[in-house]
Amino acid sequence: MKFVPAGVVPFVALLLLQRRPVAGRALLVSGSGCPSHGLCRSNVQEQTRRQVAVLNATAQELFSLYLKCQGEPFSSESDKLCNPAGIFFPAFRVNRTSERKEVMVAMYKLFAFLNASLGNITRDQEELNPVAKELLERLHNTTKTTRGLISNLTCLLCKNYNIFQVDVRYGDSSKGKSAFKKKQQGCQVLRKYVQVIGQAARVLLPHLSPS
Repeated sequence: MKFVPAGVVPFVALLLLQRRPVAGRALLVSGSGCPSHGLCRSNVQEQTRRQVAVLNATAQELFSLYLKCQGEPFSSESDKLCNPAGIFFPAFRVNRTSERKEVMVAMYKLFAFLNASLGNITRDQEELNPVAKELLERLHNTTKTTRGLISNLTCLLCKNYNIFQVDVRYGDSSKGKSAFKKKQQGCQVLRKYVQVIGQAARVLLPHLSPS
């Protein structure tokens, strides 16, 4: 089964895009199918499990540090200012009883979105908080882990299901917004990330358990 609605990007093109912030819907890039299975490492499933576990374990710490570095009023009014109800975030409707292929596609959409969002947040924080070295390091490390996870999900989808195109929608860019709005958009995305990553880990990890 191939997913080919409007706004589709072949996996290889998405991997090339991961090194810069992305916003808006993905652009259509021509592609002829899955690359060779040489993309996959022998321990791809175990590596994927570890990456999801790391992201789940560090999400709350990243969000808390982000709030601390933004100062007031974010530190004291995070429930109000960081409420993610008004932002786009990929729907995550799969559960532990969903088909494995459906789970993998949902995970790819989630982490492709997150990777682009982290790029926007990191760019904004380098501008707004250039001396917040610990925060910037954590953002870079989270982005690095997310890129590795996307690469492994790409491999698993191609190898196991011959899926090489997925419709990925990204959030709004923060370019041109005020400093306050940039900070707010970042905390909204990270708050939602904290809420979703735990669910994602619970759903995905059983599907990656050794046979």
